[in-house]
Amino acid sequence: MWKFTRKIIFPWQKRESTEDETRPLLPKAGPASTEIEDTQDNQDQEGNNNEQNARHSKIQPFYQYTPMDYFLKYFLFFCNLLFTVLGLIVLGLGMWGLFSKESFAQEKIGSIGTDPMLVLVSVGLLLFMLCVTGCVGAIRENSCLLKVFSGLVLTLIAAEVVVAILVYSLQGQIQNYLRSGMLAAMVRYQDDLDLRFIVDEIQSNLQCCGADTYRDWEVNIYYNCSAPGVLACGVPATCCVDPLENGTVWNSQCGVGAQTLDEFTAQSVVFLGGCLGGMSRWIEQNQGLIGTVAIIVVGVQMVALFITTRLIESIHWHKSYARNYYMPGL
Repeated sequence: MWKFTRKIIFPWQKRESTEDETRPLLPKAGPASTEIEDTQDNQDQEGNNNEQNARHSKIQPFYQYTPMDYFLKYFLFFCNLLFTVLGLIVLGLGMWGLFSKESFAQEKIGSIGTDPMLVLVSVGLLLFMLCVTGCVGAIRENSCLLKVFSGLVLTLIAAEVVVAILVYSLQGQIQNYLRSGMLAAMVRYQDDLDLRFIVDEIQSNLQCCGADTYRDWEVNIYYNCSAPGVLACGVPATCCVDPLENGTVWNSQCGVGAQTLDEFTAQSVVFLGGCLGGMSRWIEQNQGLIGTVAIIVVGVQMVALFITTRLIESIHWHKSYARNYYMPGL
């Protein structure tokens, strides 16, 4: 009787926690199964972490350039750095010349447009801005700055070609412009030291005097025959055939009264021909040298344009490759 009642389970009694071994397909909710599930979750998490670590270590070499890419990059950088320094030097010389002559003074500001130092300032500033753009763009691998640099170089090449065509097709008008410029420089010969230096260099190197003839110096108020000074009817010493006395002492008065002499007498004292004819002869005699220099200048610019284009393509290719291969979901 007692044995029978022990087999009957009343509602207020607790069931035993033993598992039914006759139903093996049912999941077991014991602590052992929980530990197995936790172990599997930990293994999955560790696998994901390992995969992410491997992925991050794979992304670390974001840019992988070839040795040629590095060569082009630093070659472009150092070349532009050199010309940047050259541009700063030219710009500094031009500004020093303007300030030393007090060209910004109120009484001289009106004629600053014809000051030769302004040419140095313009060339130096243009060279500096152009080369510093290429220098920074190359070292920082900035495709935007490199595009600006290549556009400026391309514009410069196009401008040089246009200028060469205009010079060849408008030789007569250019000669008239040169004559006007030469006469304007002769008018201000005693007032502007820079113009005086340029005129003296042209006359002494080309062995010429005046624009077309030695009598052109009459346009200067100091060398005009109506001038009261000792320079009246004279020419500068750089017009003289032999400005050195005894080959040692510079004779600044060798051209005094040269305009009153006839050509036959004056040819032993001063150069009769003008500097425009001397320029034409110099250009004809040095056509090969001028052509070679022009080809070298354009060639250097073309090489810089090619290197810049190659570097831009390399930067874009590596960026797109890294974005598509390493981070395809972005």
